[in-house]
Amino acid sequence: MGSDASDGPGSNPSRVLVLNPVSGSQDHVDDAVELAGEYGFEVRRTEEGGDAERFAEAAADEADLIAAVGGDGTVNEVVNGVVNADALESTTVAVVPAGTGNNFATNVGIEGLEHAFELIEDGRRRAIDLGFANGRAFVNSCIGGVTAEASAETSAESKRELGVLAYVKNTLETVREFDSLRLGVETAPGPDDERPHRWEGEALFVLVGNCRRFNGTRTAQADVEDGFFEVTVVEDAAATELLGDAALEGLFGNGSRLVRRRTPSLAIESRDRAVEYSLDGELLETDALDLETHAGALEVVVGDGYQPDPDQGWPLETT
Repeated sequence: MGSDASDGPGSNPSRVLVLNPVSGSQDHVDDAVELAGEYGFEVRRTEEGGDAERFAEAAADEADLIAAVGGDGTVNEVVNGVVNADALESTTVAVVPAGTGNNFATNVGIEGLEHAFELIEDGRRRAIDLGFANGRAFVNSCIGGVTAEASAETSAESKRELGVLAYVKNTLETVREFDSLRLGVETAPGPDDERPHRWEGEALFVLVGNCRRFNGTRTAQADVEDGFFEVTVVEDAAATELLGDAALEGLFGNGSRLVRRRTPSLAIESRDRAVEYSLDGELLETDALDLETHAGALEVVVGDGYQPDPDQGWPLETT
């Protein structure tokens, strides 16, 4: 286990920082270590996949605050480590953004390294919903279909050179040759006595948002304290509908047929092959996925830009 600053062998620090040194542009390490020392953190530096989860699990028995330095995948691993340690009630998770997209950090109002540490010291804490997919936790989103494949195929070098555009580029390239998914999606009763719903058909995407939503007409942050997922199924359409001048709008809105629901849980079954799902960027392949929300299960540090109810409630329409 890598360690840069320690309270000594066998110590059980109350503040632990899990640092992914190869996330994003990789220029954050020195600043993160320096700030960690100023704010009283023991630093544990990852060296291989799974380290962040293992470090968080080991630390969560004693640490009341664990900070994840990296992108969404690092946050996902740290949260799952806290879950594995059965320490959600005693451990707060802080996000120090140093990845390519930093979607979750943006959604909870954290703007950069120094801002993250300032918030750790003086910012708000909020208890937010935590999603689970086949028992594995996720904070931001669970995505199945073409976007998950594109995420898996996006190289670290491409992420460094193009940033978020790397994912967009690979998504659009993948759409051209992607075979649609034969899925069955069944949701539980939703808000306002909305009945359970079952959808069967050919899909390009299934997008399950916990803290993230997938529609450009509203804020990217979903209500993550309502106990509901925001689910969007993008039905199969010709690739030409998803490409062209309005490619991004087509991917998540105007160019495709959508089915939207809010639900506390859902089940997704593939009719012909295993599907690759991206849980905050971490990949899971399965032909059957059970998802459920645990309302208010995770305490996180948030900034002023975080809104508990980002748009004062809105009914999801089905088209």
